Amino acid sequence: MPKAYVFTRHGGPEVEAFADLPVPEPGPGELLVAVRAAGVNPVDWKLRNGYTRPGSAPATLPAVLGSEASGTVVATGPGVAGFAPGQAVFGCPLTGGYAEYTLMPVAVTAHKPDTLSFTDAATLSVAAATAYDGVRQLAPAPGSTLLVTGAGGGVGAAVVQLARHLGVRVIGTASAAKKDLVESLGAVHVPYGPGVADRIRAAAPEGIDAVYDLVGGDDLTVAAGLVRDRAKLISAGGKQLAAELGGAAVRRARNAAVLDEVARLVVGGVLRPHVTQVFPLAEAAQALRTVEGGHARGKIVIEVAE
Repeated sequence: MPKAYVFTRHGGPEVEAFADLPVPEPGPGELLVAVRAAGVNPVDWKLRNGYTRPGSAPATLPAVLGSEASGTVVATGPGVAGFAPGQAVFGCPLTGGYAEYTLMPVAVTAHKPDTLSFTDAATLSVAAATAYDGVRQLAPAPGSTLLVTGAGGGVGAAVVQLARHLGVRVIGTASAAKKDLVESLGAVHVPYGPGVADRIRAAAPEGIDAVYDLVGGDDLTVAAGLVRDRAKLISAGGKQLAAELGGAAVRRARNAAVLDEVARLVVGGVLRPHVTQVFPLAEAAQALRTVEGGHARGKIVIEVAE
């Protein structure tokens, strides 16, 4: 039977395990996909811990980990148009990406361009799409200054690149270990830690026009005290706190049109996924620990099949 990496109950890493699961059957509007690669994201371990996405039902256990994947269509469910077996796709799996087979809804699945690798495609449906949605929501003007908290992670790296493409000056907070990465993307690096507000002011003496927060907590609170207009503060890391501070959560589109657009930006050279580590499915635990520990530079991907 096909292998998958699951969580058997809500909790910490101790609830994760490999499991042999039957090949799922695609329902109406669904695709059965043989997974080639799966992106690793913070939401993966948050769902394992018990987080439930707004509007979603609690996970049916055991639940396969993984919120973004790429692969090849094996079969289509009733009423599906525009997709056929053998086609390469990427998107947001319904039944988890850390598996040899998964189901994908056609509403949040896109065709993979031939020039886009399966590894890079597996990073787009959560990380790159979240970055794209938020930058579009902020609509920063050319020449303005954007503060990105958590600029060295998968979403942060994409935010920096998209903003720089629009002619925006970017200040990126990240650990000292991620300084080279943040600067290579075209942002001014500011290290975390005590005194970060003063370091941001020194890096942007003209002030901060907008904030894209990916960290939450104290970093979001500091950022809120620096931005000119809190209506230009959005967060994917502390949504409730952002609202309390006068900002807003990142509004996710979650549709195939956005996936097509981010793929176009990658193929066109505007956006680089910055995959820094690739793990085999057998090492899914190590891949998730890298992200959960907050030490990931860029994107981490699990290669399920060659």
